[in-house]
Amino acid sequence: MDGAEYIAMPPVAFMIFFTLGSLIYFSGSRLAAKGKKSGEKKTQYACGEDVPAQRVQPDYSAFFPFALFFSIIHVTALIMATLPSGKNALIGVLYLAGVAISLFTLMSR
Repeated sequence: MDGAEYIAMPPVAFMIFFTLGSLIYFSGSRLAAKGKKSGEKKTQYACGEDVPAQRVQPDYSAFFPFALFFSIIHVTALIMATLPSGKNALIGVLYLAGVAISLFTLMSR
């Protein structure tokens, strides 16, 4: 077994990449900015201005139907692309009808 085959073995490759990643991680933590143990390091920066912290609670109620819509569309594209042609065309049409009904239900509020 020569050197190239030895390095390509999964346990050896894992140890090489783990060591490399650890070195990058620890060298980055040494280069990171050090601050006092006060709360100033965790405050927001606004070009030197003192901006009072505000608690923001984002509203994701419009995001989830949007994400579900695109998930349904992408799964439908995957199913339709891998569906065999020929006699199974009726299955694809029925599947598309079901998807259309589900998207109509999702979008009609």
